[in-house]
Amino acid sequence: MDRDVTQMTYQFLVDTYETERLKTLSVWTMFRDEDLGVRPHPDDSRGRSAHEQMVHQCVSEDLWFRTILGIDVAAPPLPKQETRRGFIDRYAIDSGARLEALGQQGDRWWQEIVDFFETTRARTWVMVRRIAHTSHHRGQQMAMLRMLGRDLHSNYGPTADTGGLMQNHAPVIYAYPDVATLLDRSAGKTQLPGPGDQSPTERPER
Repeated sequence: MDRDVTQMTYQFLVDTYETERLKTLSVWTMFRDEDLGVRPHPDDSRGRSAHEQMVHQCVSEDLWFRTILGIDVAAPPLPKQETRRGFIDRYAIDSGARLEALGQQGDRWWQEIVDFFETTRARTWVMVRRIAHTSHHRGQQMAMLRMLGRDLHSNYGPTADTGGLMQNHAPVIYAYPDVATLLDRSAGKTQLPGPGDQSPTERPER
């Protein structure tokens, strides 16, 4: 079988998933324990709470990998204690196992056509859609964090808390350099410089 990972055409998808799991876990660390039950609007159940977002990430990703991509990590998708730390630890373990499994697959595996709900798609297509799905929900959670008044580290680029706009030379500052550091209970987040004296938006209200 084609398992030479160093020559694998689709290694970029493995690399992307590796960074996506760190981004997801990093966003979860920006919530506080008391934030988990908060909704975007307190009287509207259509907006998921932080707790419901974490449940969805764990359950949805487990379902996609098991039933569509064919990777089963043989672990419960949800933690025994559905706390912020419980979700972080559970998802870190399961996504790490998925990352390892993805890294063992060659080109033929990635190109194989599989069932995708009511249609069929190549695994490459499914993986891109999975990454987009995760990113979509992570963006919702970052909006919630801002509503809660929490500081935001970088996820894709600068934020208001790292200095604002890229064109104003605001830096990219991640909360943690890697998953191992994130899981280290003694490790603190990277310090944020704050918004600075320039607007974080191109069209500031004056």
